[in-house]
Amino acid sequence: MIKVIAFDGDDTLWDNEIYFREAENWFCGLLEDFLPAHSVERELLKTELHNISLYGYGIKAFMLSMIETAVRITDKKIPAEAIEKIVNYGKGLLDKPVHLIDGVENVLVSLKPKYRLVVATKGDLLDQERKLKKSGLLDYFHHIEIMSEKKESDYAKLVKHLDIKPEELMMIGNSLKSDIIPVLNLGGHAIHIPYHVTWAHEHVDVKIEDGNFRQVERISEVLNFI
Repeated sequence: MIKVIAFDGDDTLWDNEIYFREAENWFCGLLEDFLPAHSVERELLKTELHNISLYGYGIKAFMLSMIETAVRITDKKIPAEAIEKIVNYGKGLLDKPVHLIDGVENVLVSLKPKYRLVVATKGDLLDQERKLKKSGLLDYFHHIEIMSEKKESDYAKLVKHLDIKPEELMMIGNSLKSDIIPVLNLGGHAIHIPYHVTWAHEHVDVKIEDGNFRQVERISEVLNFI
């Protein structure tokens, strides 16, 4: 039944969240004279969640949220030099190398002759395009879909664009909230590959009981089900 296999990008095809965790630790150190680390983390997350509807996802949104949080935490006393450091750190994140997760390319080589392969990821358009180009994986994919959100309605649009039925789509990703549950709700198939670090916003506490759902430990194991 499956005609199209869609892959999430960040933390499914390549490492991503670990760089944000490193940035959070650095940011906490920058503001250690004002608040303890756990409080800075909490305030930053609060700002990020509030700003999603304005900025979406990605490094540039994260950078703006760091600046806003720093201004608030320091009661507008943060020096211009510290703001400059935040901006420069964010630019450094945009220039990070793209490190493929083990087994990714072997899976794509195996699946490309049999299925249409798609990237279905969310985030900043320019940043995701940069990562895709640096990954060296572009030639494996029939279509690239960079979404501002990954809700059921967004996947419905993708299914319509690809001219398939929902049950002919399989989604592979690391986030139950963004990659798995919306696709299952549409009637599609999904394979969850947990990543060892997950952003708090993507956590969901739910047990999935669906015949179209599988969970594996590493991406190479998806070949056991396709």
